[in-house]
Amino acid sequence: MSVFEGFKFRRVSSPVHDLDPRVKFLYVCVVFAAAVMFSELLPLILLLLIQVPFILLAGVQRAWLKSMRGASLLALLIFVMNLVSMYLYQGQILLEYSLGMTLRFLVLVESFSTFFLTTSPDQLSLALEQSHVPYEFSFAFTTAVRFVPVLAEEAQTIMDAQRARGLELERGNFIKRVKNYIPILIPLIVNAIRRSLELAEAMESRAWGATEKRTNLYVLKMRGGDYTLALISLSTLTLAIYIRLFLPIPSITTLLRL
Repeated sequence: MSVFEGFKFRRVSSPVHDLDPRVKFLYVCVVFAAAVMFSELLPLILLLLIQVPFILLAGVQRAWLKSMRGASLLALLIFVMNLVSMYLYQGQILLEYSLGMTLRFLVLVESFSTFFLTTSPDQLSLALEQSHVPYEFSFAFTTAVRFVPVLAEEAQTIMDAQRARGLELERGNFIKRVKNYIPILIPLIVNAIRRSLELAEAMESRAWGATEKRTNLYVLKMRGGDYTLALISLSTLTLAIYIRLFLPIPSITTLLRL
């Protein structure tokens, strides 16, 4: 469950936290687009490394490391599946391609983790509203963002409690392990339903949706740092498109042979 730690907002005083969430989302979209453009190792390694100063400046490196460590198992699975599928369909082991697909996944986890670690759900909801997204959709999205880490912590608590009662989650074959998780899923689902009913009652008691035109106490405004990050993001996207279209990208194997 440590991967979800990287998607839980950390209230830290930093320049990254003070940035407009719309600009940070633009940055995430640029990184996402650049990662999808390339399957070669060199640009993906560069995309992975250029985000590290951003994370250090935000002061959320511990939570980020937890999310990357939690995503490592899925990254390993992606690597093995790509390696096996390339061998079965093309009859050859494409190690560099498999590493590229794994790095692409890690780049995406890194960028989205940075966004959610430095953006509060309230700011995210306000950004969606000011971007003219219907309030019903923005409320549903931000509510899901709030409750995913909560459910992850709740699942971990239930797992610890069941282990204390003698439940062995890692013993037996695959089917046995799946059955071992039933005593965890049932209370987790029950608690999620109970939490949703409490949320629905709280919304009804506050007359949610009674007025179509809502007002907000705060209004997001772009500052100098926001324009700087937006310019850097758009310049990075332009550079990535230019490299993809006009410049050949050497493989790691080719560079090692030189």
